[in-house]
Amino acid sequence: MSNAAIVTGADDRARCAWVGTDAEYQRYHDEEWGTPLHGDRALYEKMSLEGFQAGLSWITILRKRPAFREAFAGFDPEIVAQFSDADVERLMQNAGIVRNRLKIQAAMSNARLVLEMKPGELDALMWSFAPAQRAYPLTTLAEVPAVTPESEAMSHALRKRGFRFVGATTMYALMQSSGMVDDHVAACWRAHAPRSTA
Repeated sequence: MSNAAIVTGADDRARCAWVGTDAEYQRYHDEEWGTPLHGDRALYEKMSLEGFQAGLSWITILRKRPAFREAFAGFDPEIVAQFSDADVERLMQNAGIVRNRLKIQAAMSNARLVLEMKPGELDALMWSFAPAQRAYPLTTLAEVPAVTPESEAMSHALRKRGFRFVGATTMYALMQSSGMVDDHVAACWRAHAPRSTA
């Protein structure tokens, strides 16, 4: 089947075309992208990684994710919130991650803000912007937006609380990856696969 929105893998499964032929991208697409994700720590990690991704390709972050998790103590907000200037310098020497001082500092300050919230509050806040599921895009990836009113509202709410690197485009990418929206194209096998409910 020829479709501008999909690519067919060696396993004969039709996937969203952005996956290409990269095995790690295929695994991420099949197992994570668009699957509902809950939990303050999990969403803090997602927020952090999406922030580090700004200006880069997601596959770069995905390949570095194990190193990020090790460097940032599994993205445990209680630990990252206590990182010091010495930790910033340590992380700036870590070739396994994206060495961007402002993004590292944002991950630290964002962790502190998570700790100021009640348990479950970050999850509830972020998921409160999840829209009703729309129809799947039909034929092209151009039908998938880069930003929506909901991601703009989420960005505004987080920025108002002091969170950094949470722009509307970055937050829409988070909404896609954490299943707040499901942007698998109609011809993709995941568009019709059973999904956990939010």
